[in-house]
Amino acid sequence: MAETGETQSGLARAIGVDRSTVSQFLADEGGRMPGAHLVASAARHFGISTDWLLGLSEHQQMATDLVDASLQVTAATRALIDDQLYQWHQQAAGYKIRHVPTGLPDMLKTHEMLRWEYARHRTRSTEQAIEASERRLDWMRQTASDLEIAMPRQELEALARGEGYYDDLPGALRDAQLDHVHEVTEQLYPSLRVCLFDARELFSAPLTVFGPLMAAIYIGQNYLVFRDSDRVRILTTHFDQLVRHAETGARDLPALLTGLREAKGRAE
Repeated sequence: MAETGETQSGLARAIGVDRSTVSQFLADEGGRMPGAHLVASAARHFGISTDWLLGLSEHQQMATDLVDASLQVTAATRALIDDQLYQWHQQAAGYKIRHVPTGLPDMLKTHEMLRWEYARHRTRSTEQAIEASERRLDWMRQTASDLEIAMPRQELEALARGEGYYDDLPGALRDAQLDHVHEVTEQLYPSLRVCLFDARELFSAPLTVFGPLMAAIYIGQNYLVFRDSDRVRILTTHFDQLVRHAETGARDLPALLTGLREAKGRAE
């Protein structure tokens, strides 16, 4: 009442009782305890939690407000190239960041690959994509970052073979791209670690976990953003399971990339 400037008469009218009844509720000694329906009416009037009003919770907000605070929907453009995601990375500096990309992460792509990929993109120019990718790499090099990426092995296999998403990507660009992934991941290890899991055995939606601060699931046009500790912990455990059961660890990635490169050469 003090915070909102509400009077006893005003509260009495709002919850449907006499002013004397409100006075009894507020008495220091020998006061009258309100019934459940009056507590609920008062909480609704002030826009606060009934449990907080009864001293049963530390959260003053109503349940719906708590849900809104812990789950948000944020507009997205594209996975790692998105400025919003980059800002979240910066905010989580010093924490371990866990990332499952939608495909090959943009920060691991060559300029030629980005030009091929963004040539038909409506909201980003190729130069914007290249600039954003370079900014992300520079940030990784200059900060004490700890970024772990888990992705399907089949993504790199499809790249090497020119299958699926990469079926019209010229062979020379695919060679250069495999070499670039090899170079960047070795250069940034152990700050950047990439492991590969078998997509036939494990599945994950694209997501990023920013230490204990928050987690974001990428659904195409938006991110589902969780800030409550329970959901962040669940998604952290999910990611750690991907890493634990990955068939190719970060130390094994260079050998796998070399093998894919050699197999591609033999096939041609």
